[in-house]
Amino acid sequence: MLDKGKEEILIQMYLDMDDFLKAKYEHEQKNRIAPVISVRYKPQMSLSKSEIMAILSFYHWSGYKCFQYYYKEMALKELTTYFPKMVSYNRFVELIPRVAQEMYLFGQLQSLHTIQTGIFFVDSKKLPVCENRRIPSNKVFKGVAARGKSSTGWFYGLKLHLVINNLGAINSFLITPANFSDNNKAVLDLIFNGLKGKCFGDKGYISTFFDYFYQNGLQIVTKVRKNMKNALVQMSDKIWLRKRAIIESVNDLLMSVLDIDHTRHRNPWNAIVHIIGGVIAYHYYPEKPRVFIPTEITQ
Repeated sequence: MLDKGKEEILIQMYLDMDDFLKAKYEHEQKNRIAPVISVRYKPQMSLSKSEIMAILSFYHWSGYKCFQYYYKEMALKELTTYFPKMVSYNRFVELIPRVAQEMYLFGQLQSLHTIQTGIFFVDSKKLPVCENRRIPSNKVFKGVAARGKSSTGWFYGLKLHLVINNLGAINSFLITPANFSDNNKAVLDLIFNGLKGKCFGDKGYISTFFDYFYQNGLQIVTKVRKNMKNALVQMSDKIWLRKRAIIESVNDLLMSVLDIDHTRHRNPWNAIVHIIGGVIAYHYYPEKPRVFIPTEITQ
């Protein structure tokens, strides 16, 4: 049996996901014009989608660093009380791609419901899918991953773009191939959509789109490069820029505690679901890193 804290998290995850899927189904039925004709037969699932999603997301809370070991040693032994229709590990892996869309939509819905404090931090995190020496032989992520460059050098894989508030909660996220730059207009449009206030980032977010986002209610604040003219910045903005390391703490939690970064994936869909599952699990993390700045300092 799970301890009380983890049991509460598992139950809350399942209830939230089940409510989301019910609302999604009702919306689809209400707005469906014609019946969907399935071309390819798929065997009926014994586990519901909400159960699969909960098991996938709870992995990041389990403390295990290998999903196969987690499923065989924990899910099939301790979680059968909560999910009596558990299937074999091989069958469960086959079912993961079926919930990819629902996992992504649920993760985005959680981010949309996160409180907007008006203070945001933006950053991207590299997600290598293999070691650099194995790039030429990697076939699993062909057409999905790409070569990219970070502050630590070149890599082959994906990027996780994050926007958080000063309370450490995720307001927006996006997964792209590694060759998408941080200041790509399409990427910024998606992760900044609906945000109002000030967003603080590193020099990689310097772009020609400051005016565009400012007119839409979001001011992007970054440090200047050495070859750029200095600009007057409010003292409060300078202080918030110094606190930008909070997003590095969030990235560290996602990588080390929630284990979204490893190179053992054998299916690109499963890899993306694994990443989204970590982001979802983070929303339930009780002690997020946060930054409070007294009002008298910012005045």
